[in-house]
Amino acid sequence: MRLALLLYDHNPHTGVQRDVRCITQALTIRGHHCRVYCLSWQGDVLDGMDLCLVPVSAGSRRGRSARFLQWVRNDLTNTPVDGIIGFNKMPGLDIYFTTSACYLEKAQQRGRLYRRSAHFRHFAECEHAVFAPPGKTQILLQAESQRDAYAKHYRLQPERMHVVPPGVSPEWRLPEDAPQRRKAVRAQLGLEAQELTLLCVGSQFVAEGLDYAVTAFSRLRMEQPSVKARLLVVGQGKYKPFQRLSRKLGVAESVEFLGDRNDVMDIMLGADLLLYPARGEAVGSVLLEALVAGLPVVATEACGYAPQIKAARAGIVLHSPLSQEDLDRAVMRFIDGIFRADCRSSALLYTRLTDMYSKYSQCAHLIEQLLHSKHETHTQ
Repeated sequence: MRLALLLYDHNPHTGVQRDVRCITQALTIRGHHCRVYCLSWQGDVLDGMDLCLVPVSAGSRRGRSARFLQWVRNDLTNTPVDGIIGFNKMPGLDIYFTTSACYLEKAQQRGRLYRRSAHFRHFAECEHAVFAPPGKTQILLQAESQRDAYAKHYRLQPERMHVVPPGVSPEWRLPEDAPQRRKAVRAQLGLEAQELTLLCVGSQFVAEGLDYAVTAFSRLRMEQPSVKARLLVVGQGKYKPFQRLSRKLGVAESVEFLGDRNDVMDIMLGADLLLYPARGEAVGSVLLEALVAGLPVVATEACGYAPQIKAARAGIVLHSPLSQEDLDRAVMRFIDGIFRADCRSSALLYTRLTDMYSKYSQCAHLIEQLLHSKHETHTQ
């Protein structure tokens, strides 16, 4: 089949874009022609992928989105495809792969002025086009919790909802040389052998609760001054507010902002705990990446993949809305090396007994089924 895959931007260091690459690769391996439309693409282009950079720009996200959608609509009229798959909410999709939380839910947390803006109207209409009945877009949910969030605002049609299994790309599988790689990356980062290393990975640092993490780290340093500890922050985002916070709390010398990295897996192997105290996260792919690496996790139940951490007994999952005191106590628990080792061994046992690596091939198979059903319906 000839397929069009739509997203606004591609950055290889985020979970959403890893989903895009892995699904595109799985579809290409199955013999489909994938034409990917986006406004910007960072990173390598996959073999066999037809990348189409849409030549539009605007001074606002709304204008950029509207011009992108119009340009793609015109191009697909001239060069039609058998199926349109979106990784952002857009009208005209055959299939939407859920990569973000419900927009109406998030907008309710903003002021009335925001909900009267042209920006809000545009993106609310895009979400409405995907979810509201009697729509025809088939929706691939990455976690059952996503269904619940959207059901608050839309009368969902069960036949259009499909939950895909949790999982990660096989490239995240724990390597045989993990101990050697842990030692090497810790040496590269200047970490001492017994230095407790906390890790935050993300890009939307406010939503991902980096302020909670920095505060919990400062409490750890204050209440346990004999424990040598470091907090590493990986990912591209707005660091300055959190750098100011770390200075205010007196831990700036122990909080390192590493930016985007190509060796996130190695850093996970070198760390002792992943902190992900998200205020709201539709999926949280980093939780599964930590799980298969055997890295203990502290997360909130607001993350779509948090149930996997709980099922694996690979860390602590905190209630939402999060209390700073609960997070502080959870972080303190991981000073205990025996507890960390128990979480690690439980995580690795769980990933040995659970299929963690066929998610994208199963997604590709489901996409084929849904598009075949669509075409059979049209020909009847």
